[in-house]
Amino acid sequence: MKVLCTNGVKTLLLDLMPAFERKSSTKPAITWGATAALVRELEAGASADLAILTAESIDDLIKKGTIVAGSRVDIASSGIGLAVRKGASKPDIGSPEALKAALLAAKSVSHSKSGMSGIYFPTVLARLGIADQMKSKIVMPDPGTPVGEVIARGDAEIGVQQISELLPVAGIEIIGPLPASLQKITTFSAGIRSAAKEAPAAKAYVEFVTAEAGPLLKQKGLEPAR
Repeated sequence: MKVLCTNGVKTLLLDLMPAFERKSSTKPAITWGATAALVRELEAGASADLAILTAESIDDLIKKGTIVAGSRVDIASSGIGLAVRKGASKPDIGSPEALKAALLAAKSVSHSKSGMSGIYFPTVLARLGIADQMKSKIVMPDPGTPVGEVIARGDAEIGVQQISELLPVAGIEIIGPLPASLQKITTFSAGIRSAAKEAPAAKAYVEFVTAEAGPLLKQKGLEPAR
């Protein structure tokens, strides 16, 4: 069974993998990546039985006939957070005004280019009225490099990404989530590909994940699907 899966739920699925393999004797072959990149792979004809992406992407692929209508299952949700290198001072980001001050005071800020958080964060800067002032401070990670690793190396002062993607990175500390009025909660959903060769196995895998994920969500920077 082949799966294309967003990095947003990577640590969750890795933790659940051994138990699923023991129960089913099936070993999913998972390709991880940013949702936008995985969607391009699917639309280019990549071989896969199951896609786990953002809910919006799954819905769009259903409309295009790439994902089976009615197969969408929501797995978990996650917000966007900020992080600094371990040991660095953590600025106040508890309100839009405090976040604005923290970003303006930072020497550099890193966010992804194609991930959901990276696509959304420039709109936050625009809403804060500091988009132009921040342009020279933005550090883009190399393709495939987590934002957290950029922060851990000291290549940027503040990192912005899904909390579920920041948490597993060693050498950084989470400051906190974006203020509620600026936050974007992303729901991660599964959908069976229309051309799936292992549709029953894909369905069984999704059922297992949704049944077993609950106790692990918080520690993975996730929450129940909204």
